Amino acid sequence: MLHTSSLAFQLFKYAGVIYLLYLAWGMWKETGSIRFDGSGSGSGTAPAQDWRIAMQAMLINVLNPKLSIFFLAFLPQFLPTATATPLADMLILSLTFMLMTLLVFIGYGLFAHHVKHYIQHSPTILTWLQRSFAGIFVALSARLASSEQ
Repeated sequence: MLHTSSLAFQLFKYAGVIYLLYLAWGMWKETGSIRFDGSGSGSGTAPAQDWRIAMQAMLINVLNPKLSIFFLAFLPQFLPTATATPLADMLILSLTFMLMTLLVFIGYGLFAHHVKHYIQHSPTILTWLQRSFAGIFVALSARLASSEQ
């Protein structure tokens, strides 16, 4: 629909620009600290919310077309051409990839855990981060506004 209707594309594009500018303004004027403990408003059911976040993350990854393209276009290149069990070999390659990804993400999580305390207790870093995010949102909105398609 967006490819056939220039007006629909322009409306959708500028709605995105306005939303990004709204996010930038909110980040720029934010002066409070970032909460890492989950004790913010509306978090009375932390376990239920954690499951919802985990399910949402899983769906985003499963529905990500880049992941499907990777598994269907890149991994088969590493299968032996004369294999008797291509499906089993593909499953082994896929499971190996997923295990390696899990280990990398565990490393990211451990690193983030160690950095959290330092960032959480530094008002200067928090202000710098919020202003940086605001600038990034403005830059993204400018790029979106200047895009042709």
